[in-house]
Amino acid sequence: MKFSSKIQRCELSPVRKFYPYEVAAVEKGLTVHHLNIGQPDIETPKEFFDAVAHFSDSVLAYAPAPGENCFLEATRRYYESLGFHITCDDILATYGGSEALQIVLSCILDEGDEVLVPEPFYPNYTTFVNITGGKIMPIPTSPEEGYRFAKRELIEPRITERTRAILMTNPGNPTGVVLSREEMRLMADIAKEHNLFLISDEVYREIIYTGEKVSSMLEMEDAAENVVVIDSVSKRFSATGARVGALISRNRELMDQAMKLCQGRLCTATLDQVGAAAMYDRLKPEYYTSVREEYRRRKDAVVEALSKIPGVEFRSPEGAFYLMVTLPVDDAEKLQYFLLQEFQDNGETVMVTPAEGFYTDPALGRNKVRIAYVTNPEDVTRSIELLGLGIRAYQEKQGC
Repeated sequence: MKFSSKIQRCELSPVRKFYPYEVAAVEKGLTVHHLNIGQPDIETPKEFFDAVAHFSDSVLAYAPAPGENCFLEATRRYYESLGFHITCDDILATYGGSEALQIVLSCILDEGDEVLVPEPFYPNYTTFVNITGGKIMPIPTSPEEGYRFAKRELIEPRITERTRAILMTNPGNPTGVVLSREEMRLMADIAKEHNLFLISDEVYREIIYTGEKVSSMLEMEDAAENVVVIDSVSKRFSATGARVGALISRNRELMDQAMKLCQGRLCTATLDQVGAAAMYDRLKPEYYTSVREEYRRRKDAVVEALSKIPGVEFRSPEGAFYLMVTLPVDDAEKLQYFLLQEFQDNGETVMVTPAEGFYTDPALGRNKVRIAYVTNPEDVTRSIELLGLGIRAYQEKQGC
């Protein structure tokens, strides 16, 4: 049997590839702590479950291809509350932020086209670009400079006749970077000047620690033809299993093209949209504040715990709930296998995400990991302690 060259260019997710080894560790009786996947333990708001439980239609029918009106209106009102004026025609409901990205990239990329992406980046971006026949062109960043990428001298030399878009996450996954207003303005200006789409993945919008006002690239109204926002209820409401996201743009031609794919996949799940709409409509601003403060506690815990491990290097994150960490090991993937197969402390071990898949050149991430601090501060502290103990045991095995 023959498989497409496009699918063969894709790799398994570095976030999920160790799952079989986790299962084996649990079967041996170990407790596995998770620093590897962005699955928060914050309770999903009851408003979601209440709305689904009180759904009274006698037939669970197809939703409209653009989305249930209740969800589109709730999303529009949410953005209106932030000061960003959009219409329901500017919104398409999608299966999470992931499908929104897939749709946009399918609409704008031909074989050999290029997308500029600040590196390190969310590994699934590689899959979404590769499956179109496109190519990621990395914008290199460094921890020494805070992973900042909004610089003309970094971006413009990498723009070619094949460049179609800049894809960025703000706040950043995996770096925790939060763009300033000046940096957002610069990104919009570059996109306008070079006639590029600026795809802004904003699923962590409320989770910021810098004091910056909650924002969106949608505020750059003069760049309306360029800006595409990717959004989702997954992280905002700790509802990752409710696969409801949104593709948002004022570019009418793009939205008309995207509608072809929305109609082709029929619809996003009706009940999930109903539940998502209820969360947008019924939760007060205090909800977002409380969630942000909880993540701040977790961020402080992970920073304090990491600072106690000899040889690690990292930058304190400004937003989202991830950070990149350089470890004093030769190979972070080998370390992860060791942690799951050979290491334990009092019947416990830990999972992280080796960072090779966050770079176009895997060697750049070989001794790095992404850490997700998505559990309570006490668990985060214990998880990092286990990581430190595991590193020491791994070094002793290596003869370091």
